Amino acid sequence: MTDKATTIVELLAPTVEALGLELLGAEYLPTPGSAVLRLYIDRPGADPEAEGQGVTIEDCEAVSREVSAQMDVEDPISGHYTLEVSSPGIDRPLFTPEQFARFAGQTAKVGLKLPQDGRRRLQGRIAGVEGDTIAFEVDGQPFTVAFDNIDKARLVPDWAALGLAPAKDRSGRDARPGKQKKPSGRDPRSGKQVKPPQANKRTADGPSSSE
Repeated sequence: MTDKATTIVELLAPTVEALGLELLGAEYLPTPGSAVLRLYIDRPGADPEAEGQGVTIEDCEAVSREVSAQMDVEDPISGHYTLEVSSPGIDRPLFTPEQFARFAGQTAKVGLKLPQDGRRRLQGRIAGVEGDTIAFEVDGQPFTVAFDNIDKARLVPDWAALGLAPAKDRSGRDARPGKQKKPSGRDPRSGKQVKPPQANKRTADGPSSSE
């Protein structure tokens, strides 16, 4: 988070907690003449994969009302801005070392403030957290990053595990029955095209000639 976003989270967290919710973090996106303040809220102790435990529209509306009133009084943002309140979603952003630790073992996509080992972006499994250092496994190799050097980070959903994409076999092909790559139809010795044998077919006019 930016310094401005961090300040706003510290200001608003008690208000969100009073509603029985948790303020995960914020994104402050200034633009010429305006800005967007996006708050991410969650329900403490909720299982992100369990149905019915997540944030509801009513939760977002309640937070928006209370936060708007507080922002009018505290006025931490000069000028016009748009307030958005959102659940974290399945590709949830990660704002703190504690959040990285919570989702250890899962894959994250990370943008860095300063290049490290020639990288400004990385995607890998969260291997663990030690103090303010986040350890990843990237392309099978260990890669550690100081939390202060992380600009943005999000989980990468396992779409196949969620049932929203087909599973892959070890070669990366679609593992669903009937989805495997069909044979090329060429003789492996000569390389010539080979026509498959024609099966007898029934038609709507009657039985096949073999009957």
